[in-house]
Amino acid sequence: MNPNILIIDDDANIRKTMHEFIELAGFSVFTASSGEEALELLKTNNISVAITDIVMPGIDGLELTGLIKKNYDTDVIIITGYSDKYSYKEAISKGASDIIFKPMHFEELLLRLKRVLKEKQLRKDRTKMLKKLEELAITDELTQLYNSRHFYKQLDMEAYRSKRYKHPLSLLFLDVDHFKQYNDAYGHLQGDKVLIRLGRIIKSCLRTMDSAYRYGGEEFTVILPETEGKEAAIVAARIRASMEAEKFTPGSGKIVNVTISIGVTEYCPDERISSFVQRADKAMYIAKQKGRNKVASLNCEFRD
Repeated sequence: MNPNILIIDDDANIRKTMHEFIELAGFSVFTASSGEEALELLKTNNISVAITDIVMPGIDGLELTGLIKKNYDTDVIIITGYSDKYSYKEAISKGASDIIFKPMHFEELLLRLKRVLKEKQLRKDRTKMLKKLEELAITDELTQLYNSRHFYKQLDMEAYRSKRYKHPLSLLFLDVDHFKQYNDAYGHLQGDKVLIRLGRIIKSCLRTMDSAYRYGGEEFTVILPETEGKEAAIVAARIRASMEAEKFTPGSGKIVNVTISIGVTEYCPDERISSFVQRADKAMYIAKQKGRNKVASLNCEFRD
């Protein structure tokens, strides 16, 4: 799709000539005779670059540039015949990507326009790449859940919110039962399939505000904001039952069930994050001791 270009000039002849030239170069072109009209067009159209004269009645080009940069993802090229009154530095300080002084050759305008569009695309690509790198840094590659590094950062933030607003916060610790034996019997590739499936099951049982993490190996954690311990135990039971109902076929047509043990605890006011995590971990081991495929809860009485 060709980028949309907006031409703003109070001179109808200039608008018409620039419109024809830029359209012939393959761009979609809008025109406005004033800054006010340009702002209305920007509300309803995705404009990549605005080309504006400086001297216009009402909102002038410099003021318009500031308004555009404040409210829209649109680059601005300023055109002026007053080289003695307006400087490149002044235009750039308002947010303009370039300034062209008259008399202007349309070939030069087209070259400047293409350069601004190229730089705009490079910025978008860079932002997209940085976002992807950021996601990779906090995501477990196998399960596509968050990793343990992000877990502690998020838990710190949720604990702070819990203390500040006096809202409940709960934590689940999950572990796959007899996972080593499963790997030894069927191989690590089949074991990875179990972890991937479990990650999907956990996510399917959570609300938007909840978050799930691969803590390490076959251990997973779930942060449940705005959730009391009793409610968290219900979520844990749902995850446990969903995993138990899954059927795995690791080879030779054999159907295998894999279970998990889950520990549940609620955050105690002003406790250390390490104590909170350790109590959830301890609850999970209690579930193991009770025969696995269980949910066990510990409250604040059992904090370190």
